[in-house]
Amino acid sequence: MAGTEHRKIQTQGVHHITLVGADRQTSIDFWEGVLGMPFIFEQPNLDSEGESHLYFDPGDGRLITIFTREDRTPDITRTPTDPGCVHHLALNVSQATFWQIEKRLDARGISHSGAKDRGFMDSIYFKDPLGFLIELASYRFEPPEGCRHADVMIEAHRIRVARGDHHIDREHLADAIEGLVERTQQTLSDSRAPKNPY
Repeated sequence: MAGTEHRKIQTQGVHHITLVGADRQTSIDFWEGVLGMPFIFEQPNLDSEGESHLYFDPGDGRLITIFTREDRTPDITRTPTDPGCVHHLALNVSQATFWQIEKRLDARGISHSGAKDRGFMDSIYFKDPLGFLIELASYRFEPPEGCRHADVMIEAHRIRVARGDHHIDREHLADAIEGLVERTQQTLSDSRAPKNPY
């Protein structure tokens, strides 16, 4: 309609992600039994008779949900990566956990990519029992008090681009954190410039 103002619909985070699963027990065994997500809720899929809807807590209080049906069986064939399809799901883990992942996947006979250096994070990839690619990722930094990971990432991106570097790495993150602290945290000093007290 002419003259109608176009306004955004502002999101405030991921509410939940829903995947199509096979049978109920396969989902429970993977999401809780491999990835440690508490199984917190179950009810019928209100839009599809005969399906169940399982809810898991991925660790941040948000939800991963799975539609299951007892006549579906797991198939490890890679899920489609055509345009419009989900390529993979990345889940956050601590650095302490990250460096245990290979050993723990190997113990189950689950093939994986091995640790991948992503500059700002470490990643490892493997498939769930239905061929869906899972990434376990661990940031290499903690944001300053009052800032989010996204604040550090955008600042590090700007630094990387200004320097003409290929990708974000540790130096960009460190400089981004320093810049954010200078802008967001007060000091009584006359100058915050680097000093050499030795």
